[in-house]
Amino acid sequence: MADRQAAIVGSLTAGRPVPPGFDPFRFEAARTALLRKRAGEVARQWPMLAAGFGDRWKREFASWAAERPTRGSLRDGWDIARDLAERQALPLIAAAELAEREAAWRYDGVAVPRPRRFIAVRTVAGASALHVAGRVWLLRRP
Repeated sequence: MADRQAAIVGSLTAGRPVPPGFDPFRFEAARTALLRKRAGEVARQWPMLAAGFGDRWKREFASWAAERPTRGSLRDGWDIARDLAERQALPLIAAAELAEREAAWRYDGVAVPRPRRFIAVRTVAGASALHVAGRVWLLRRP
């Protein structure tokens, strides 16, 4: 039973094939609904990232997340923002948001993000942010 449940979850969240015994059309509808829900949760954590794509946000997120299991909306947003920045596809409005997060938090892409304690400066796609003693200042916008 546990193996079957793991197969269903993997199919819904990580792009694995539809398990036997399920209607592929309905299964795909459920997978699409879950991706849209994830996109909405990430948009609440990363509002400027979602705003940068406007009406295309859900499609952009779904194409990125289709084969990636969720790691929570904060980390999903961080990961897609970094991926977009690497591909030079990060909307300008989101660059400042990512720079502020990078300055205030430590996140290696694996472990849970932790707040920084001291001074940090981060620049992302032309936006720079300074973190000092728990406060973050945006120094330069792209």
